[in-house]
Amino acid sequence: MPVTETSPPTAAPPGPGSRAAAPVAPSPAPATAAASAGARMTPRAKLVLLLLCAAQFIIALDFSILNVALPVLGRDLGMGQADLQWAVTAFALPSGGFLLLSGRIADLYGRRKLFLIGFALFVAASVLAALAWSPAAFLAGRALQGLGAAVIVPTGMSLLTTTFAEGPQRERAPLGIGGTVLSMGFTIGMVLGGVMTDALGWRSTMGLLSVAGVAVVAAAPALLTESRHPRRPRIDVPGAVTVTGGLLSLIYALSTAAERGFGHPDVLVTLIAGLALLAAFVRVESRAEQPLVSLPMLRRRTVAWGNLAGLTTFAMMSTVIFLLTLYLQEVLRLSAFRTGLLFGVQGVVSAVAGLVAPKVIGRLGARRTLLTGLLLQAGFTAALLGLGTGTGMWPALIGVTFAGLGHLWAIISYGVTATSGLPDAEQGLATGLVTSSQQVGITLGIPLLSAVATAHAAALRTAGSGFAEATLGGIKLGLGLDAALVAVVAVLVTAGLRTPRATRGD
Repeated sequence: MPVTETSPPTAAPPGPGSRAAAPVAPSPAPATAAASAGARMTPRAKLVLLLLCAAQFIIALDFSILNVALPVLGRDLGMGQADLQWAVTAFALPSGGFLLLSGRIADLYGRRKLFLIGFALFVAASVLAALAWSPAAFLAGRALQGLGAAVIVPTGMSLLTTTFAEGPQRERAPLGIGGTVLSMGFTIGMVLGGVMTDALGWRSTMGLLSVAGVAVVAAAPALLTESRHPRRPRIDVPGAVTVTGGLLSLIYALSTAAERGFGHPDVLVTLIAGLALLAAFVRVESRAEQPLVSLPMLRRRTVAWGNLAGLTTFAMMSTVIFLLTLYLQEVLRLSAFRTGLLFGVQGVVSAVAGLVAPKVIGRLGARRTLLTGLLLQAGFTAALLGLGTGTGMWPALIGVTFAGLGHLWAIISYGVTATSGLPDAEQGLATGLVTSSQQVGITLGIPLLSAVATAHAAALRTAGSGFAEATLGGIKLGLGLDAALVAVVAVLVTAGLRTPRATRGD
């Protein structure tokens, strides 16, 4: 969701996306009026909340539902192991690259309208992916799904924040639920992917997404009221071009490195181009009258360090699940069904962790809870380095379950940290930044570390290692880097937040 001078003020914890300081003033819908009236939600407001959370849940589901099915999908479509991560990256490229731009377009032309267009595109793309007759057709479907998601995520969050009034209702609705819905959708997608792949084949996972999307599209017109920015802000074209081009180039470089190595000219050129475009984006935004991202907000310690923690926890935990999927199916040769059930256990523990997180934050404070969550995630990810070709699934189950517990604590506490201690007029922008951190994190994590793991596994096979041993070697390198990155960020965030201002915000 774009970060700009267009979003309504917001109130607190984990949410996503991005918009800015000027309040949005859509025509008050019945749900909006009801939400403003009191602490209790009307039946209509509850239906709006359910619909928009379902939309975010479907997108989170799409990030993960194919993970368990990747080995089966690869054999069916003739995709090699180095190509499998493109099933994820083809979705991630447009969903991360066009996130900010599509949110701004929605401000101009109507969030409800863009939300429906995005879901219609998502449904059509899911049908194409389900019917794919070749790798190219399948990846085209995934890319169009990602483009639809880039529209759905920011418009859905904007519709949430413009439907629910400032205060307790907004805290419970978009802000309190956003991060948990995203994480639970990712985990449940792993379970459904395993069960459906074993029972009906991998194509059924794409069919499920299309059916769920049709249900949302059918219900949305009757429940959602159109809203747009009252002053129709101009699109920051230079900012949109540089940030979209930068993200696309960076993600492409990291993904291509899995197949060609980091020293290949294509990888180096796109990596340098991506970094240069993102640097240009920062410069453009510092001078723009109506920027996509408000840079002064990022100078606040709680906002900057909180969002760094959020981006890291999402990027690294999604990578742990991706790498463990390969371990369970390619090394231990477990079925997709058993792999999905293993992640189901992690999902139950994550749900419990999400329920108790507010009490932990109340006792320890958001900053200490954030540090605890990051260290738990890093520690139990590091424990997975003890996996071997004969260790079985139980060590993997224990490691990913407790890493997931820390991950959920980090999600909820980083949202509180990144939106606390701010005036009401800046809460909408702060919440938008939280959403962007979540989406970009999920987008970048898997391409980055799967590239490292795949390249290392290929080198080991060239040196004479067997398939399982080489695959395990690559997975362990990815997990080791994953744990190290989370630990380093935990230390940096702790040091960065150790100021009087951050303490008061906490």
